[in-house]
Amino acid sequence: MQLVIESATNACSAALLLEEDQLIDERHELVGRGHAERLLPMISELLAGRRPNSILVDCGPGSFTGVRVGLAAAHGLAIGWRVPAAGYSSLALIATASGEADVAVALLGGHGEIFVQSFGGVPFAPTDDLRSLTPAEAALRIGADLVIGSGAQALVEARGSGRWAEAIPHASEGRLLSPPSRSLPLRPIYGRAPDAKPMA
Repeated sequence: MQLVIESATNACSAALLLEEDQLIDERHELVGRGHAERLLPMISELLAGRRPNSILVDCGPGSFTGVRVGLAAAHGLAIGWRVPAAGYSSLALIATASGEADVAVALLGGHGEIFVQSFGGVPFAPTDDLRSLTPAEAALRIGADLVIGSGAQALVEARGSGRWAEAIPHASEGRLLSPPSRSLPLRPIYGRAPDAKPMA
């Protein structure tokens, strides 16, 4: 069994998979900023005494706190259970779950910017680098007709063309990821440079 943890956006979810592609059970809630209080009780409720033999966790980009809460939980549980843990990108999860052959993902990123990345091809994979841009800047760089995610409307409106749809990641959709997309190192993907600057 594999435990999948998702806490990079305003959603908090956990799923238990059999053989990494069959859903056994899941929990999913919109919590806003309450990941630290909700995630571990949610995982405990989901597992109900069962112990997974691997962990998959969202490394971001997304909420700074949410990403770190999920990674800390994955690290701690992996050590305690002595099981392997790996990461995935929130953008890759949303793109894969869309079922589209050519799609861009845009997530709200703060400071008036959105995290954007395009996906497509065979095998399905990123076709450009992750960027944190204003909607106007993203409109000049993103060519996919369909844009999905919490920042999709802003991008499409700035571009003046295309289709958009709201989407947030669900832990249960981790079963759809390709092996390369579900084997990232357990490091946060922030998507932009830190706001704090070192003193001169």
